[in-house]
Amino acid sequence: MEGCSNLGGFVLSSSSLSTLWLSDLYSLSKMVFNCPNLKEISLEFSRQENDTTDLTTMADGMGRSCPRLKNIHIASVRLSHAVVLSLTAANLRGLRMLSLVLGSEITDASVAAIASSYSKLELLDLSGSSISDSGIGMICNVLPNTLSRLLLALCPNITSSGIQFATAQLPLLELMDCGMTVCDPDSQNSPCDESGDNELPNALNNKLYLMYQKLIIKHSRLKKLSLWGCSGLDALCLNCPELNDLNLISCKNLHPERLLLQCPSLQNVHASGCQESLIGAIKGQVSDSLASLENQYQCKRLADGSKRVRAPDCLSQEATDDKKRRKVVEQQCKVLVD
Repeated sequence: MEGCSNLGGFVLSSSSLSTLWLSDLYSLSKMVFNCPNLKEISLEFSRQENDTTDLTTMADGMGRSCPRLKNIHIASVRLSHAVVLSLTAANLRGLRMLSLVLGSEITDASVAAIASSYSKLELLDLSGSSISDSGIGMICNVLPNTLSRLLLALCPNITSSGIQFATAQLPLLELMDCGMTVCDPDSQNSPCDESGDNELPNALNNKLYLMYQKLIIKHSRLKKLSLWGCSGLDALCLNCPELNDLNLISCKNLHPERLLLQCPSLQNVHASGCQESLIGAIKGQVSDSLASLENQYQCKRLADGSKRVRAPDCLSQEATDDKKRRKVVEQQCKVLVD
């Protein structure tokens, strides 16, 4: 149900309801759940600061009355550490997906509570929170054998070191969203007023430019990586054979000569808002990667190793390998700039 802004409150009682999605919620005075078979719930609240919904009480009641919940998604600017504690106290043993979005008051302490209560999460989304690299470390310590999707967009306290650590410690990771985390430090400064009283010294400006970060990721299973808005990155090296979707939108300070993409399965690279030189470097690297794979399946080396020659069809591998070769040849990576 969308457009629930005029809903003042509700009492839900059902023995059969398994999925509930409500959006545009605002200032609910009462929320009562009695749904013992509810497995998935999504509650999206208005982003207005004056929302008066008591999320802590709601989370407590939901946890006690819906013991079979597997997937929880709550989006609200009023999410806090207290709300997290109410959810973790419920001890929802079957919980596999937890998404708590836009809660700037969610901290590393909240991550510790989540990690101690829910050790089998497959998806964790804390986008918009205030967690830091320390929180990422807790996630990696508890969830290395289950977590496959980690979303931490709009988390300003996370650095490239934390992102790199997560990819190194989470072997099952297939999707990671770190958009707007590593941002250009110079863009955080307010414009100088006309009087010049707020003008930064040259030495400080120089230090800011030195704060650009590099990111190196080597992962065998990662399929989707989003770094949109990471204007604080100036170097990126990816060795991800299964990666098929890469989002570099508005990575405006990424240097073409400091980009290395070893990702032969790439199908889409989103690059709008990037420098023309970077877009050209991306196109060149994905083209070279495709050509390398094509040659791998279409050419053989002579017995003495002296020369590569194109193998005739009769010498090709079994039919399955032939299909794989055709798939590689037909694959085209799209660099999207619109």
